This record gives sequence, structure tokens and C-alpha cells, in this order.
Amino acid sequence: MTTATIDPTTRRVPPLGGFNATMLGIELRRMLRNRRTMAFTLIMPVVLYLIIGTNSSYVTEKSGHGNVSAYILISMAAYGAVLAATSGGAMVATERALGWSRQLRLTPLSPIAYIATKACIAMALGLTSVVAVNVAGVVTNKAEMPTQDWIFAALIAWLGSVVFGAFGLFMGYLLPSENVMQILGPMMAGLAAIGGLWFPIDSSSVLGHISAATPIYGLANLARWPLEGGTPHLIWVVNLVVWLAIFVTGAAWRMSKDTARV
Repeated sequence: MTTATIDPTTRRVPPLGGFNATMLGIELRRMLRNRRTMAFTLIMPVVLYLIIGTNSSYVTEKSGHGNVSAYILISMAAYGAVLAATSGGAMVATERALGWSRQLRLTPLSPIAYIATKACIAMALGLTSVVAVNVAGVVTNKAEMPTQDWIFAALIAWLGSVVFGAFGLFMGYLLPSENVMQILGPMMAGLAAIGGLWFPIDSSSVLGHISAATPIYGLANLARWPLEGGTPHLIWVVNLVVWLAIFVTGAAWRMSKDTARV
């Protein structure tokens, strides 16, 4: 009886490093089956909008091109996108605990393709959360703003959430799997409050200077810019870009440490 041997030099790296639609579909279905994550990222932002944003005093109070209900709707959509993207990235903690990420490292799948897959899943979850909050806004008919502002605000909230997909991935490699979301949930709520997503913060105050250094600051202000009008500040964009670079670098660093033993 002879045993076939495989020459490792004949192995070919798949196109795009292994990034493909099949793996994306598997990852997305696995995420959608997680009821706790779906409830946390989809239901909670909608409920918060219905409780706060539909207040009769906010319906009649003006804010920018619309009313305060619209201001709150945008904030809740951005918060939902942030939560969903963070949750999508943080699922890597569970995969590490189960040994799945180490198993994947035995395949031709490249680290870049793996991170890209996770980013796409995080963005898909973020999109569903943004859509859910905006649908609630349409159905309740309380938020008022021009249609183009509604569309631009939703797009900015969704696209900006990519920063938190990277953040979730970084935290997923950094924190233990058994309590990653228990830690990230309160952390995201605190960041949202300090970053000005819950309520406006005076930029000239001490809290305003602290707020400008938080990851949510740039997204909160950019998402509400279509409603509020005026010229977007460069510091908002810089904030997002800098934090994205920090989180991507951190995730890549922790991933290299995590897979060095494979």
C-alpha cells in the first residue's frame, strides 16, 4: 500500500486570496441565526427611536431642515449601524474559541481575504439596522426632513460604520469569547454618549474636546450633517479615517499574533 504525497509547492493561492461569494453566504447565514445578536442590533435601535423620537414635543420642534424626531432617527440609525458592525466583527472571538479561525489558517484563505469577509458581514448587518430604523421612521410618520437628506444621512451612517466593523474585529481578537458582547455593549453606549450621538455637546467645553477624540464623534456629526446643513468639518472625516487606521492596524496585529502558532 502506497501513500500519496502532495508537493506543497504545487498549491495555488485561490483568486482574491480565497475571498468568494460562497464563504460570504455561509458567514451571513450563520450570523442571521444568532438571535441574540439580531435582537441586540436590530430591535433595540428601533425601540429606542419609537420611545424617544416619536415624542410629540420633538415632532413639532424644528432641527435643521426637519424636526427633532428626524435628528433622533438619524442618531438611532447610526447607533444601530455601529452596534451591528461591531457585533459582526466581534464574532471572531467565538470562532477563535471554537478553533474555527485556526482551522481556516490551514486553508489557502489569506488574512486579507478573511478580514475583508468579516468587513462585508459587518457592513451587511449595519445596513439591515439602518434600514430597520428608517422603516420605523416612515411607518410612524413622525420624522420630517427632505427626501435627499433622509437618503444621504442613511448612507453616511451605514458607510461610516465600517470603522466599527474594524473595531469589533480588533476587540474580538483582544477579548475573551465568553463575555465579548457583555463588554462591548456598555462600551458602545458610553462611547455614543460621550461622542455626541445621544445629545449635542458644546464643542468649546471640556467635554466637547474629549468628545472630538472619540471614535463615534466623526460619524455622529457626518450622519446628521445633511439634516443640519452647513459645511461638513474636516475634523469629522479625519476622526473617522484615523480611528479606522487604528482599528485595522490593531486587528491585523492581533490576528498575526493569534495565528502565529498555527
